Amino acid sequence: MTATTGAAQPAQPERPGRSDGVCSEFTVFTKIKPGEADALREDLATLSDATNDGRVHAAVRQIGTLHDARHVIFDNDTRFMFASVFDGSWDAYIDDFAKTVVGERFDKVFSHSEGFPGVTDPGVKDWFVAHQAPAGVFVSAYPDLTVQQIFKDHRVDEAFEEMLDTPEFRAALDNPANAELVASPAFQKLMEEAAA
Repeated sequence: MTATTGAAQPAQPERPGRSDGVCSEFTVFTKIKPGEADALREDLATLSDATNDGRVHAAVRQIGTLHDARHVIFDNDTRFMFASVFDGSWDAYIDDFAKTVVGERFDKVFSHSEGFPGVTDPGVKDWFVAHQAPAGVFVSAYPDLTVQQIFKDHRVDEAFEEMLDTPEFRAALDNPANAELVASPAFQKLMEEAAA
């Protein structure tokens, strides 16, 4: 049994943004430094190219909580929006970016925003909070699935699909000893889902 001391536990600061199940949204609007919209556009193009070379996807996989992200320049090249969907705590999400190649790219992209202190700066979370605007409505298509669960489900699906194509699986289906299993509603449902 744990003793209670009566001392107040440090509370996690309240962070803006809406959640739907395990998914949370993060939307930041910034002012682009005068004359830097084209440089920002170039850095975003480089980020997009890096996405195609696999390093950013590997880093996103390492972070393991990012569902999606988008960057938008708007208002005649004066403003910038970054929006994403993630799992878990807001603070851990921001911290995780500094630990991978994504953090370097985040720094490069946001360096074109007025006042950005850098992703490893102790004040970066306050800066993001000051520039974050919660969505009026946020809905996830899969509110109960984390990124890790989606990765796992995908791996299981690939393995199952691969197994379906083997002669050993076909022989197991045709084996009279497995007739009861094959006829079960759960197995039938599984096969229907695999065929869909």
